[in-house]
Amino acid sequence: MSVFDPHRNDLAALDAIARRRVLIERQGKDFSSNDYLALGRSRRIAAAVSDAIARGVPIGSGGSRLLRGNDPEHEMLEAEAAAFFGAETALYFSTGYAANAALFATLPQRGDLVVHDALIHASAHEGMRLGRGDSVAAAHNDVTAFEDAILAWRRGGGRGRPWIAVESLYSMDGDRAPLDELVAVAQRHDGVLLIDEAHATGVFGADGRGLAGAFEGRPDVVTLRTCGKAMGCEGALVCGPAVVRDFLINRARAFIFSTAPSPLMASAARESLRILADEPDRRTALHALVTHAEHALAPHGVTPTGRRSCRSSSATMRRRCGSRPRCRRRGSTSAGFARRPYRRGRRGSGSRLRST
Repeated sequence: MSVFDPHRNDLAALDAIARRRVLIERQGKDFSSNDYLALGRSRRIAAAVSDAIARGVPIGSGGSRLLRGNDPEHEMLEAEAAAFFGAETALYFSTGYAANAALFATLPQRGDLVVHDALIHASAHEGMRLGRGDSVAAAHNDVTAFEDAILAWRRGGGRGRPWIAVESLYSMDGDRAPLDELVAVAQRHDGVLLIDEAHATGVFGADGRGLAGAFEGRPDVVTLRTCGKAMGCEGALVCGPAVVRDFLINRARAFIFSTAPSPLMASAARESLRILADEPDRRTALHALVTHAEHALAPHGVTPTGRRSCRSSSATMRRRCGSRPRCRRRGSTSAGFARRPYRRGRRGSGSRLRST
């Protein structure tokens, strides 16, 4: 008997229901990445990194930001990002997952309540699991359900602060959150709105500032903007009031005890912000491709992005395909198109193909 038999049994169970994950090399035409603006191979970003190396910017940070790892490139990126997005401050993390988990594990305090969308990202669930506050799911994009959850909590004696957690653009179905109404709910109940802008940053809004740009700078709004999707590099930026940045620096274990991101990635992200402002044609081309793909793929059962109530014209399209094995076959690269199957939610809704 091996000490890893329980793990082998778990993998065998995943095999039995065709849900075991494997890593595969890139191949075929890209219909599965999040590199929406094709900045992952941008010559401008490559030149900016090359210039940073020539200026003596180190590859590795050498430690956490609170030790020796706080490089001037990190500081310049945060100042430029705050100015670009219209926030008071920004704080740079190594990944969006780490940043989101840190937000939920650190900001809500004991006695607070996190009301999160039922389809929010796994990183938020990880943070809530580690956090001090209670949490409850609200029906997807249902503003009334969010408010009802807060009211029920208050009736039950809840005296802390409500935190409303959503994604501005949900990557699996491509639909938007009703941010205007959710901001109003947060304001009515003295709450805070946490907005994950991972899939909207660079794609929507003036100069690619995302769907939450109109609310940035409010004292009751905190946003997360990843650099590894439309921005074409790595890391994530938490944007919000200065007190949020200071509190995360002092209390977020994912920040305190992590080696700082490569200063070269901060250089890359700085250039990416400039590209978002300088090259609007990239967004124009993306939205034209989305429209073309919707019309071309509709006869083949691919659903245009977004729900009727929150239409988004996002870069995500989907096709229901029933079982996971069937989705895997349709998502293969044998025809030269790389797509990936996914299962929406935790149970029962079947599998779909996601194309971007």
